[in-house]
Amino acid sequence: MKLHHLGVAVKDLDEAIARHQALGFPLAHREVVPSQKVEVAFMGDGPWIELLVGTAPDSPVSRFIAARGPGQHHVAYAVPSIKDALAAEAAAGRRVIDAAARPGAWGHQVAFLHPKSHGGVLVELVQEAL
Repeated sequence: MKLHHLGVAVKDLDEAIARHQALGFPLAHREVVPSQKVEVAFMGDGPWIELLVGTAPDSPVSRFIAARGPGQHHVAYAVPSIKDALAAEAAAGRRVIDAAARPGAWGHQVAFLHPKSHGGVLVELVQEAL
């Protein structure tokens, strides 16, 4: 398992991209992920900083910002198999949010682990597209 990206919830994606570019991070990828109701921008050359903005008021990121304001949202780790990683989490008695992988940005498969089982940190598992 290795660090894949850090997710940061933002209110204004264009402004956040410009701010990160001013710090020297190139824009690596930008897309809308309809299944998660977000638009994302990956900054840097890996591990990335993923900037996220909700595309609907009921998106998890929009709800996060409404409750906590913009800021650190999640930590993502690359795994060779989400299925195996989720099975290991369940076997260890830790809570998972997703029972199976779902589509994420860049064509990757993703799944989330509950913060209550990971020291208060929302964890995303990423199985990169082949």
